[in-house]
Amino acid sequence: MQQTPRGDLDGRIAQGWGGRAPNGVHVNVILARRGSPTAAAMITAFASPSPGFCPIGVPVGPDQPSYETVNPPIIMLNKAPVEGFAETLVFGAATVGTAQGVLDCVAEGLLEADQETVVFVALWIDPAADDETDVKHAAREAVAAATREAAGGRDPAAARRLVEIRDDLTHPFYGGR
Repeated sequence: MQQTPRGDLDGRIAQGWGGRAPNGVHVNVILARRGSPTAAAMITAFASPSPGFCPIGVPVGPDQPSYETVNPPIIMLNKAPVEGFAETLVFGAATVGTAQGVLDCVAEGLLEADQETVVFVALWIDPAADDETDVKHAAREAVAAATREAAGGRDPAAARRLVEIRDDLTHPFYGGR
């Protein structure tokens, strides 16, 4: 993997998957530098909730009065509307897993634990998910993988491979030919 200088993180984007269906998690991660247009767009998304979609600044702590800010700050947004048990999965399990995944990248030296970088995480949890511990682990795995790719760059051979097989690409939500 190619290492990217920390000062060149603004606007880097990647995706990651963690876990297994139905408790797997898919994420998109965008990294931004404080004061940049990318960070401004993230803050706008954070300040613009709509029904079923609630961007949150990811906190951690044993109870609400004990919440702490994760550094670098993380703005998390669900990609599908949530209600019922899914709310607990998004605002509990996925929040903890997301914080752990970003902090794994801090521990690896890919990100600094400061306010200069903002991490935006858009996440999808299967509506059939039913195990909060599996979702937490899946979110951690997905966020760490996506953040590593965004911070460190994509393997050039993997990127070339997609170009080479572009006519045969598929997707689980595409049933056409």
